[in-house]
Amino acid sequence: MTAERPTAAIVPAAGRGERLGPGAPKALRLLGGAPLLVHAVRALSASHAIDLIIVAAPIDQLDLIRNLLDQPDLSTEIEVVAGGESRQESVALALLSLSPDIEFVLVHDAARPLVPAELVASVAAAVHAGNPAVVPGLPVVETVKQVDSDDHVLATIDRRPLRAIQTPQGFTRAVLQSAHALTDPHKSSATDDAGLVELSGQQVLVIPGHEEAFKVTRPIDLVLAEALLARRRASGIVS
Repeated sequence: MTAERPTAAIVPAAGRGERLGPGAPKALRLLGGAPLLVHAVRALSASHAIDLIIVAAPIDQLDLIRNLLDQPDLSTEIEVVAGGESRQESVALALLSLSPDIEFVLVHDAARPLVPAELVASVAAAVHAGNPAVVPGLPVVETVKQVDSDDHVLATIDRRPLRAIQTPQGFTRAVLQSAHALTDPHKSSATDDAGLVELSGQQVLVIPGHEEAFKVTRPIDLVLAEALLARRRASGIVS
């Protein structure tokens, strides 16, 4: 635990995840018999870098999610609060529920269920080291082209300085709260919390991400996650 530098993790889990197809909300889709959300929370807890996990859930599913997260292997304190209509609103509401002693905040997507605990710990360590905002990222490997409104190519983008950003993202609490306070969630173009921090003028550090921290967005991603989880279990690594 990190009692001398209290750290919380926020997991926004109120979205529907419509690109994954019809069915339960994305956070509650099953992976290896357990919801994506449960896997994500287990990874945060297993990092031993988090003192408190706040899950921002749909208001009509608070008791359901509290019951799902009542797991014997989850030693970290967990609170479930009502989320908002958007990811940004959910994070902002979770921030309001934090006790004054929390110094650092990580924000993690419930849809990244197999993030290695070591990556969680690395993000926490980097923000504890004095960086106001830290995100994990991977080099972009696909060729990237800019197109016009008719889908004609305008340019091929140099991918060497590009990074595909993952979560968890780590922040000093003051920086994250300030970024949310400065941004109207109904007008913001930011797609993650680091984007809000960038808009507020703060510098964001990118550290190496991990291929297993991919986001489950489409049905094919769920297939990949099942294969990875099966490999972990076969190797004796239970998630």
